[in-house]
Amino acid sequence: MEITNVSEYEGIAKQKLPKMVFDYYASGAEDQWTLHENRNAFSRILFRPRILIDVSKIDMATTILGFKISMPIMIAPTAMQKMAHPEGEYATARAASAAGTIMTLSSWATSSVEEVASTGPGIRFFQLYVYRDRNVVAQLVRRAERAGFKAIALTVDTPRLGRREADIKNRFTLPPFLTLKNFEGLDLGKMDEANDSGLASYVAGQIDRTLSWKDVKWLQTITKLPILVKGVLTAEDARLSIQAGAAGIIVSNHGARQLDYVPATIMALEEVVKAAQGRVPVFLDGGVRRGTDVFKALALGASGIFIGRGCQLCDLGENHGHLTGKWENALQPLDQMNLSRSNNLSPHLSVL
Repeated sequence: MEITNVSEYEGIAKQKLPKMVFDYYASGAEDQWTLHENRNAFSRILFRPRILIDVSKIDMATTILGFKISMPIMIAPTAMQKMAHPEGEYATARAASAAGTIMTLSSWATSSVEEVASTGPGIRFFQLYVYRDRNVVAQLVRRAERAGFKAIALTVDTPRLGRREADIKNRFTLPPFLTLKNFEGLDLGKMDEANDSGLASYVAGQIDRTLSWKDVKWLQTITKLPILVKGVLTAEDARLSIQAGAAGIIVSNHGARQLDYVPATIMALEEVVKAAQGRVPVFLDGGVRRGTDVFKALALGASGIFIGRGCQLCDLGENHGHLTGKWENALQPLDQMNLSRSNNLSPHLSVL
């Protein structure tokens, strides 16, 4: 079957993956209203196309935190990728490097920061969950820094795990042949079975629920890496992020896996961008499946977007060239909109 768009990977993944694994990747929290809204909200934003502009030469390159990348599309952190394919995070790292863009490695990866670094050159960020044991956090941040990672994406919307009913029904747990590799030597790499979700039990036992703005400042005392605050949906929190010293903001609702009935990220984006007032870059994570979605996010002020599920549900490792080609095809709407660069977009949208 020929794949013509990113969404078609989901149907293939559903056929190929065990139900517990597919449901973990694809489902959201509770009623999954926000999960669907993350996609539906894009359809309420329309284009105002202009004509007769020379688009024979298109330049999609951009600079993120001082690093030049080939396009404003980056890979979001997604956990436990080896559940989908034995190559897991290795393949994702190679694909991002081949595409000339940034990969963000999850704290809960099934490959360690050192292993991902060993795949070859590439610009990589590290996503961080803050554990109760701050020595664990400090050690992990320093390992990422030594391995050549260029930024920390601090997840701030997970003091406890969202109620993911599919995981509860499936009694989700990490398969026994896999570990959370970054924690393997700390007796924190395994996930016990539970009466509901093994991941929810793991989070309840390990993740620090006291996490607050002072911890953003604390992180800056243990690393020189720039810190992106991931999980911002309001102007108020955007301003507080900047006050706390964040180098950037990621507008994210955790792929609709945390609190249901929060806005789609594309609907929250403009508010956050206005609050940031250009002081730090603002990125979008959530619901992006097409180049038109990328265009809309850029037009509303995003400096770039992160794709999570769209990459996770691809056939990881089997042909990482799929990932590169997918992104190249995704950007074709910029040609059709008669724009030669990605920095002149704001007059080209209307909202239903």
